[in-house]
Amino acid sequence: MSPVTWLLTGGAGYVGSHVAHALRATGREVVVLDDLSTGLARRVPPDIPLVQASVLDSATVTDVLRRYRIDGVIHLAGKKSVSESVADPGYYYQENVVGLWRLLAAMEAAGVTRLVFSSSAAVYGEACGAAVDETSGTVPLSPYGWTKLAGEDLIRHAGDVDGLRWLTLRYFNVVGAGSPALGDTTVSNLVPMTFRALDQGRRPRIFGDDYPTRDGSCIRDYVHVADIADAHVVAAARLEGPGAEVNTVYNVGRGVGVSVKEVLDVVRETTGRTFQPDIVRRREGDAPAVVAQVTAIDQALGWRAQRDLTDMIRSAWAGWRTPIPAPIPHRLGNERPHESTGQLLLALGERH
Repeated sequence: MSPVTWLLTGGAGYVGSHVAHALRATGREVVVLDDLSTGLARRVPPDIPLVQASVLDSATVTDVLRRYRIDGVIHLAGKKSVSESVADPGYYYQENVVGLWRLLAAMEAAGVTRLVFSSSAAVYGEACGAAVDETSGTVPLSPYGWTKLAGEDLIRHAGDVDGLRWLTLRYFNVVGAGSPALGDTTVSNLVPMTFRALDQGRRPRIFGDDYPTRDGSCIRDYVHVADIADAHVVAAARLEGPGAEVNTVYNVGRGVGVSVKEVLDVVRETTGRTFQPDIVRRREGDAPAVVAQVTAIDQALGWRAQRDLTDMIRSAWAGWRTPIPAPIPHRLGNERPHESTGQLLLALGERH
């Protein structure tokens, strides 16, 4: 029996590249589709075809699904900055909602019926207090959160109407690196933002210290990116099984709340640097505290986070300090394979 083939949209991104490596390690075939607006081609293993395209390009997505005989899609492509979504909500709806809608149409056209969707704890909005489970209210505080909730609704409808088999994973705050070469370089998240400030001789910033939390800073559930990747592998395996329980939403976190100030304490311990943060005004769209209840995914899929905050910060710091590796050749994803042999051409060099 030939291995299952998964298409990873956004597979050259921070989370997506970890998922690509994790799936490949299990013997599954993987194809990456990424517009490289924020993703990096060097993150994709050289034996994985890389197609540079947007999910908004329905014709290309449909062609890729058919050409590579894709069995399922893991959809990670999209924009994810809360503050950017507040500044330009229309752009976020175009990229995250319209992009998903076109992907679903391409999947239907190509007869692909398995989907793992990358959602977010941002759908819960202001969920201060006890840990939130998958039945908690969803009133997002930002356009980004609303686009993820709209995406969940689109997928649920496709399951009801078109027979799509899906699983949605609501990530909490992703940190760390599975290897130094796969570190988070976007500096839109707390930990890389802090590292950059330290490297530039600036004081890291805390956005508000007057929240109704134990130390006044926001509390989040931080989860290692390698654990997130493992969650996608078990979700994909569940969708591959016939008649298995699917069409469900799962939280993906540790179930442990950590404040921003507590994260900075671990950064000090890890880096050996002494600093005091600047306290600046709150960011619009930030909830005081959001912590996952993770019982459901443990009971249903047998997944549980294995790494703690120290593991996350140490691996993130190792990735931050690692020089960018030299480009490596990739299998061409944008060229058609030879019709008679189905063999992929080798790329002469990495595309940028």
